Parts: sequence; structure tokens; C-alpha cells
Amino acid sequence: MQSEQPIEQKISGAFGTIKDRDTGNRKGARARLLTLLAIIGPGLIVMVGDNDAGGVSTYAQAGQNFGYSLLWTLPLLIPVLIINQEMVARLGAVTGVGHGRLIRERFGRYWGNISISSILLLNFLIIITEFIGVSLSMDYFGVSPYVSVPVAVVLLFVVTASGSFQRWERFMMLFVAINFFVVPLVWISTPHFSTVVHHALVPGIRGGASSSAVLLIISIIGTTVAPWQLYFQQSNIVDKKITPRWLNYERVDTIIGSFIVVIGASALIAVCAAGLAGHGGSNSFTNALGVARGLGRHVGHGSGTLFAILLLNASVIGAAAVTLASSYALGDLAGGSRQSLNSRVRDAKGFFGTFAGLLVIAGIVTLIPGAPLGLITLAVQAMCGLMLPSTTIFVLLLCNDREVLGPWVNGRWLNVAATVIVTLLVVLSVTMMVSTLFTSINVVKLLTYLSILAGAGLVVGLPIGLRHAEVVATYDIDKRDWRTPRLTLLAPLPISFARRVLLRAVGSYLIIAGALLVVRIVQLATS
Repeated sequence: MQSEQPIEQKISGAFGTIKDRDTGNRKGARARLLTLLAIIGPGLIVMVGDNDAGGVSTYAQAGQNFGYSLLWTLPLLIPVLIINQEMVARLGAVTGVGHGRLIRERFGRYWGNISISSILLLNFLIIITEFIGVSLSMDYFGVSPYVSVPVAVVLLFVVTASGSFQRWERFMMLFVAINFFVVPLVWISTPHFSTVVHHALVPGIRGGASSSAVLLIISIIGTTVAPWQLYFQQSNIVDKKITPRWLNYERVDTIIGSFIVVIGASALIAVCAAGLAGHGGSNSFTNALGVARGLGRHVGHGSGTLFAILLLNASVIGAAAVTLASSYALGDLAGGSRQSLNSRVRDAKGFFGTFAGLLVIAGIVTLIPGAPLGLITLAVQAMCGLMLPSTTIFVLLLCNDREVLGPWVNGRWLNVAATVIVTLLVVLSVTMMVSTLFTSINVVKLLTYLSILAGAGLVVGLPIGLRHAEVVATYDIDKRDWRTPRLTLLAPLPISFARRVLLRAVGSYLIIAGALLVVRIVQLATS
């Protein structure tokens, strides 16, 4: 069977190497731990990178404006993150190709080009927000953005263009380690542990379920479950040469990352709740720089400095991951172009040129006097809401494509869980999108109506889907050795009536919502 990737390839990770022709058989806890250390990386980096500048700002806003009361939203995201990212991890390990190319090959050039072009635009806007985070964090230390942003651009390119995946991953692990600065920050701010546990387990909203509170909850979910994560982890797994033989270790990597990102986000909410919630109302948040200064003023003991360092680190690792996801996606769009961190710059000019170009242009936009940075942030939020439904639906469809995944397709109950999660994400994303376009709408009522409609759809649709589920096929090969055949050799994806209706609904939503978003941005830009 011809596959998209060789079966046996050397895996070089930040903390170890797995040699060619390794069968993957491990005996003893020490051997398994050493293997995990070699594999760990894509899942951890994608999760920590998701707590980027936008994430830090959102969590700080939740703590400052609503105290501890929104902590309960974060533990609920752990299964969402694990299930979503496990599916793309499986797609990457089994197929050996990037997410954008897989959509292009199985759903056609139209859908592939739309998906990749959309993620490139969204990622470019996100990178700008990361550089906003860099400028705000360094402003706390009195450093001009005309110094901090160019230095960040050069640093990110040098780290990425080192010509070694292992070297790049070691740099990323250094940034991951800096996130543990949140531990002394928690120690200094002394949040009430019992109160944190209570609000993490018991849902509630300080001041009641207002539109601003509901939108902030959706923002917390949106900044934690982002479309770029799907592109990054799948392509990063391919780049690292992880195959199904090592997939269980990659699942552990993803699970560890999911817990770390939620614990880190919860810590930031608790810190801002303890240090700032008592010094203002539900509209006291201004920006992340204001949070750092507020902590320095009300908590002291270096708390503002620690928060600024965390914001800077989050911005850098977020920019690195999102820009790399864009380079991977553009390689998928070009089809067959060399795209690997193991390549030298002269051997992969397109890959690294894209990376450098995105960084430079985003940095320039950030530094333009009078640039509409607030409008860009709003556009990022709205575009995440616009794209998340389609991206998660494509992941679910691909994970049920037996030609692509063979024995690795979703099981019946995983499909149930994934369908429920995708439906909830669609409801939240549509709510975010509509409320951004029509600011006077009652968000609580909109979310209620959409939830009722989605619940009715699940009650009717899930039993039908389970009843028509395919019988699991058998294969005359070890599951760990099964690879996707070359995509050009696969039978065309069958388009059933239900799938055709779903794709048309997704397409109509993208067209209508996208047009409304453009109109709204033009209105705001010219007002």
C-alpha cells in the first residue's frame, strides 16, 4: 500500500529521539516515560499557544469584571479540547498530510481553497493581536513598541528558521516553561482557594446573566477553542513524523496540554478576581496593560511585573504557533511545496518566506499610528465565530471518512460526543457572530432560542445517525501499521443527501455571515 508518508521515520523531539525502525513496543514505566518525552510537543504547544495575548486579556477581563464567578466555564472545556484535538491528531498521524490539503482532496478545491484562505486571513489578524500584546507588555517596562515589536519579529523568525524541528521545539518548550510564572503570581495575589473550587464547580454569574456576561463567556470558549489549532496540530504532527504507532503518546500529550491550558486560564481569572474585582464594577477592564498596572498598584510585590511577563510570553508563543499554522496552510494551498521546520531557508524559501512575510506585515500594521487595532480585535472575534462551525464540521466528517482513516475512523460513541460538542460550538459561534454584527440584540434570548433549536435537532438526529451507522470493517493488517493510501488513489467521497444539505447550509452561512461581517467592519471603519 502506498501511503503519504514513510512508515518508519526518525522522530526528534525536544526531550528525546525515537530511532528509525522502532517497533513501538515498550515494557516498563521508564521506557514509556522516555517515549512520551520524545513525542510530547504538538499537543502541549498548541494548547499553551492558545492561551495567547487574546486569551490572557479575556481571562483577565473575566476576573476583573466578574470575580471568580465565571471559573466554571473552563473545566467544561477540557473534554471539548481533548476530543477536537484528538481527532486532528489522528488525521495527521494516519494521513501524513496537512489539514487544508486533506479538505481540498476530499471535499474539492472549492472547499479547500475557501477553508485555507479563510484561516490565512484570520491568522494574520490574530498575529496582529499578538504583537499588540507584545507592545502592551513591554510598555509596562517602559519599552517603546517601535523597539519591542521589531525585536519580537526577528526573534520569532530566527527561532523558527533554525533548520531543526528539534531545536524549534526546544525553544517552544522554554516558552511553555515561562508560563509557570503564574505560580508565584497566584502565591502573591492569594486568591481564596475554597472560593475558587466552589466557582469552578458551581455555575453562576456575578450580577446575573446580562448580555455582556454571556458574550464574555462565549469569548472565553472562543479564545480557548480556536480554528487555527486544528491546522497547527495536524501539520505539526506530520512535520514531527509521528505515525499511528505513537498515537497513544500523542493523545497523552494532548490531554496534558488541555489540563495545563485550563489550569493556567483559571489561575489568571483567580488572580485578577482576588487583586482587582474589589476595585471596580463589571466594566472596569480596559486592556491587559491596565490589568498589569492595577495588579502592581493594588497587590504589589512584583505582581504587575509577573503579569506583564506572562502576557509577553503568551504573545510570543501565540505568534509563533499561529504564524507557523499559516505557513503550513499556505503549503497545503500550494500543494506539494516543501514545508518543514527541518528544512533550511534556502531549501524552503516559500515556507519560510511566508512565515517572515506574515510577521513583518503584522508588525508594521501594529506600529502604524492610528491603526484600527480595536477594529482588528473585533474582526478576530467575529471571524472565529464565523469559521469555527465549518472547521469543526469538516473535522468530524473527515474522521468518519473510511477511505482516509480506515480502522482509525471515529467509533459510534465518539461520534455522539463529537456531534454534541460541535453542535454546542456552532450555537455559541453563531451567537457571537450575530451579536457582533447586531449589537442591540438580546444575547441571552438569542442563545436560548438557538440552544432549544440545536437540542431539538440532536434529539431527532442522533438516533437516526446511530441507526444508520456503518458496520465496522475488518483489516488484514496491524492497525498501528495502517496508513492512508495516496490521496489521488482514493475513491471519491460519497456525497449523501444529508451531507449535501449540511455542506450547502455551511456554505450559505459563510456567505451570508461573511457579507454581513464585511458590511459591519466598513460601517465601523467609516463611522
